[in-house]
Amino acid sequence: MNQYFLRNENKNKVNMKIKVTFLLDKKNFNLSKNIIKNFYSNKKYIIKKSFESKKISNQDIVFVLNYTKILPNKFLKDNKLVVVPHSSNLPMDKGFAPIQNQILRNKKKIFVSLVKADVNHSVDSGPIFLKDYFMLDGTELFDEIISKAIKADIKIIKKFLKEYPRIRSFNQSGKGKFNKKRYPEDSQININQSLKKQFNNLRINNNKDYPSYFLFKGFKYIIKIYKRKISKD
Repeated sequence: MNQYFLRNENKNKVNMKIKVTFLLDKKNFNLSKNIIKNFYSNKKYIIKKSFESKKISNQDIVFVLNYTKILPNKFLKDNKLVVVPHSSNLPMDKGFAPIQNQILRNKKKIFVSLVKADVNHSVDSGPIFLKDYFMLDGTELFDEIISKAIKADIKIIKKFLKEYPRIRSFNQSGKGKFNKKRYPEDSQININQSLKKQFNNLRINNNKDYPSYFLFKGFKYIIKIYKRKISKD
């Protein structure tokens, strides 16, 4: 076997690799870091990441993670398969802030649905490839909640990539519900109610970007919440 043939054979093997891009939000540094750590060494795939949908095309798979901009139809058509991990038991809690809305309803078992995004289905309504879940114990604050969600997303994506292309999807059944977008005013605490009653609202608010607050005597008071384990000594 001559050197020319070997070079071309190796080149063909590289070309046969499945092209995968992770579309991320620039604000989510921890997720971006974890993508590099968990996926870039995968020999079956050519893994890339991007922060702009318009720069992605001709990919076999695109995973959309915590990307807040609307995906145009052109993007969905220009890539073979677009997949979104959504933190709910679809069709329940479609739309915005699925984890936060579930926590406000005292949910501790948070499902993750790996759903196909395409031009034939509305947001979060496409066929589902996989479902999994993660557990909350009710004490986690925002950063801990997001950390658990990231780990769950990575876990279900790893399973998908392991099974692809043999993996099959199934259609959603039932209408479910669609959550509205949360705004800064949703972080307001009622000073006439107990902290215990409003603890879940405190938990889901981000100290940096949208902290809890209350209004009193013409002023807005910002609340930032942290926790420290109590020593038994």
